[in-house]
Amino acid sequence: MKPIWIVDDDQSIRFVLEKALLREGLPTRSFTNPREVLKALDAEGDGDGPQVLVSDIRMPGGSGLDLLTAIKQRMPGLPVIIMTAFSDLDSAVSAFQSGAFEYLPKPFDLPKAVELIRRAVGESQREDVAEEKVTDAPEMLGQAPAMQDVFRGIGRLAQSHVTVLITGESGSGKELVAHALHKHSPRANQPFVAINTAAIPKDLLESELFGHERGAFTGAQASRRGRFEQADGGTLFLDEIGDMPFDLQTRLLRVLSDGNFYRVGGHSAVKANVRVIAATHQDLEQRVKEGVFREDLYHRLNVIRLRLPALRERREDVPMLARYFLQRSAQQLGVEPKRIADAALERLSQFQFPGNVRQLENICHWLTVMAPAQVIEVKDLPPEVLEAGAPPGAQAAQAAWAPLTPADAEGAPAAHTAELADVVPQLGAAVASLPASHPMAKVWESGLEEEALALLNAGRTDVWDVLTRRFETSLIQAALAVTRGRRIEAAQKLGIGRNTITRKIQELGIDD
Repeated sequence: MKPIWIVDDDQSIRFVLEKALLREGLPTRSFTNPREVLKALDAEGDGDGPQVLVSDIRMPGGSGLDLLTAIKQRMPGLPVIIMTAFSDLDSAVSAFQSGAFEYLPKPFDLPKAVELIRRAVGESQREDVAEEKVTDAPEMLGQAPAMQDVFRGIGRLAQSHVTVLITGESGSGKELVAHALHKHSPRANQPFVAINTAAIPKDLLESELFGHERGAFTGAQASRRGRFEQADGGTLFLDEIGDMPFDLQTRLLRVLSDGNFYRVGGHSAVKANVRVIAATHQDLEQRVKEGVFREDLYHRLNVIRLRLPALRERREDVPMLARYFLQRSAQQLGVEPKRIADAALERLSQFQFPGNVRQLENICHWLTVMAPAQVIEVKDLPPEVLEAGAPPGAQAAQAAWAPLTPADAEGAPAAHTAELADVVPQLGAAVASLPASHPMAKVWESGLEEEALALLNAGRTDVWDVLTRRFETSLIQAALAVTRGRRIEAAQKLGIGRNTITRKIQELGIDD
């Protein structure tokens, strides 16, 4: 049996794969860059080449995609598996379009990688697919298995003209998938036209889709092409197709069946060569059962279905997406990109993101504008993330044990303020070490809640800032007292960085 050729500049990757394959009785040969592979082929001849080629995509000695192209020219039937740590859509699509057998994102599960290589060993031929140029900016990002499935689907549909139905929650990026399907198709140089069928009034939607003739209705002073004609030769993306009026569904079905339609008020059939990609966040099967969506149209649209996962189903992608959106927001605003602390990323990853990727993008744009420092900490995250991500009672923990000052408690009952002034500071240190279930551990939280209510009832609109500032001040002062003013040791005890404690001391005006 011919050996499995492994091409990667990372010695550890080569070593792990070699050992795993040898245990499976599969011989191997390793290379550090594509040039070595091509030299070996020249020396040995194509007939003595590898059984399977496993190559990294980005190496100092050349591109894995370029190697793939060169190999396919010499050995069209050779299965090639492309590995990459850069898990973006362009890499997946380019790998498939260049003729790759499979796309393996790093870090990979070793048993699954071996299983994939075993499948590739039995592969004899694979259809050649046109190479797609890789752009610098990725269209879509995702390392989660669910997103890799989407990338594979796009790659395999790249050369097809078939109708595609994209399903997924609002904000999950369905239009991005439609754009990618168009961009990586033979229609890429033709128009991509998108229309949201739920955003256009029923009376206007027919004209928007199919156009109208002059005088077809009041205000139609000239003939107008509809979206189908505008997309001729290209792709028409029908977003929120589940909300299309029932009577228009019949006309859409006719177009999908034979490509012919009539403008509003027209008598001559218009022919349009259009690939239709539809998307919806609704359950179309249920809509069919309810009698509000045509079953025959559903089956016509549902030729190939791509399901886009919600962001909460791929939490491992949140850090990558957050950094990307922060970079892009900074570029749009012409400012220095902000970095986000690991703790803040962890808190973001725990958020449910009901608005999906679109909501994360908006949050990153907000942070670019609103976060006070270059490093985004947990406290800088927007209120909806902090409130949703906090366990019961955690919001109270973000306020101070320190008593209300007269300025803070303007309008609050004097007796209540005096009572808190005596109780809260003393309780803070006493209950901090108690188990959360201990009755005394709830006392300071109850006092804090009363303090917050007093401020809120007084009409204050800066309660969060006031209490958070005093909370942080109290924590830092206590830590400095324990460490006798040693900031680094205080930061270690608090579980924060020394740069953070230095910045906080300056911001809060603490005298240590």
